[in-house]
Amino acid sequence: MATIVVADDEPGIRDLLAYSLRRHGYTVITASDGDAAWSEIVEVRPDLVVLDVMMPGLSGLEVVKRAGADPALASTPIIVTSGGVWETGSGAGLDAHIRFVAKPFSPRELLKQIDAILSKSKSAP
Repeated sequence: MATIVVADDEPGIRDLLAYSLRRHGYTVITASDGDAAWSEIVEVRPDLVVLDVMMPGLSGLEVVKRAGADPALASTPIIVTSGGVWETGSGAGLDAHIRFVAKPFSPRELLKQIDAILSKSKSAP
């Protein structure tokens, strides 16, 4: 099954999402800040990343920018979560492989999106 990195500095959100994804059969690696998330992403090369915008260390947007600048990670699907308003003019660039999900979100609905993204990327040439 696919490997997903989940990064959020709120333990309740991070743990609930990790639990839901593991129950669904995914391998999940968690990180509590942007620096740890980036380290895991570079080391593991996950199939998908779910990360919060506002985290200690690197922000979620900085992680998105770094991933986009790395040819090995540039097409990795990323779901960015935030309790705030997404600013499309923030410079992060909302590429086709990057989605925004507002907090609070339903773990069930997020799981549906993750399933759809991963099944689509599996069938892509």
